[in-house]
Amino acid sequence: MIAERPKKFPLGQILATPSAMEALRQANQSAADFLLRHATGDWGELSSVDRRQNELALVQGERILSAYRTVQGCRLWIITEADRSATTIVLPEDY
Repeated sequence: MIAERPKKFPLGQILATPSAMEALRQANQSAADFLLRHATGDWGELSSVDRRQNELALVQGERILSAYRTVQGCRLWIITEADRSATTIVLPEDY
C-alpha cells in the first residue's frame, strides 16, 4: 500500500474558470489530481525562486501558486488565496 503524502495547507472552496475546465475535459484529466499535487507541495513547473516563495508562503500565510501542464500540453495554474479560503484553477491567459 502506498501512503498518501500529507496535505500542507487547506484548499478552501474549489473554483475553476470555464476554460480551465474545458482544458481538463479535452485532456481527459481530473482536477482532483492536480489539486492533490498542489496541496501536498508538488508545485509543478515553477522556478526555484517561485518554489522557495511557496515554501515561505506556507509559513507566512501568503498566496500559493502551482503550475502544471495537461497531457495535451495546456498550461494550468492553481492559486490558493492567502487566507486559504479558496483555490482556483485557471489558465494563465485567464489571470
